[in-house]
Amino acid sequence: QWHSVRLELQLHGLYYKENMNILITGATSGIGRVLAIKYAKLGHTVFGLGRNATALENLSTHGVYAVNTDVTQIDTIKLAYEHIINKVICLDLIILNAGTCEYIDVNSLNSQVFKDVMNVNFFGVTNCLECFLPLLRKSSHPHLVGVASMAYYLPLSRSEAYGASKAAVNYLFESLAIDLAHQNIEVTVVNPGFVETPLTSRNDFKMPFLVSVDKATDLIMNGIKNRDAEILFPKKLTISMKLLALLPRKLWRKIAQRFRK
Repeated sequence: QWHSVRLELQLHGLYYKENMNILITGATSGIGRVLAIKYAKLGHTVFGLGRNATALENLSTHGVYAVNTDVTQIDTIKLAYEHIINKVICLDLIILNAGTCEYIDVNSLNSQVFKDVMNVNFFGVTNCLECFLPLLRKSSHPHLVGVASMAYYLPLSRSEAYGASKAAVNYLFESLAIDLAHQNIEVTVVNPGFVETPLTSRNDFKMPFLVSVDKATDLIMNGIKNRDAEILFPKKLTISMKLLALLPRKLWRKIAQRFRK
């Protein structure tokens, strides 16, 4: 069964000859969980970080080192760091995937919602960078990956908090790509469309070009293997979003208002 899994992933172009030490945040569900399991099945040393104790226990049955960590609490990240350095001397690949989404009601605006979303989606990333970037620098082929969102390309109704946080992540990683280049650290930002996960299952609207989590993780792993600067999918939504983003701002606002829920 182990060999059949490797063969299947190799046929999809996702097999790595060299084993890596990998850290993935948000590993207890959705994209993070499937990435952690797939990389572990390929024989890599994978550290999956998350808050759900039950989900972490299940993750460990798949060969992943499951570490209870809250990315919004830097003390827990420092404890995770201590756990990791007891097992490996470096990290070759860091995938900062932990995220949340809350939609905004402009008629009852609550600034705490914005703070909560930014705390996970943006400051959770910077907390992890503070603690884990030194371990990445010790790798001979370091790669830093941040999972953002295609929402970055176009303002959407009720997405004030989520979209702003993902735009911040995009800007952060683009700047890091410039400043870390001299350290030979490759930087990739992932901007997916709608992916079938527990997070998107809460959405109360139709999600165009919805992608399965299995397909999404294959695309992400392939992009990471190729060390792409940006990983975008699905293609049809990518083209649509980029074309709409070219419209004059006033025109897009009028169009977007028609889709307000």
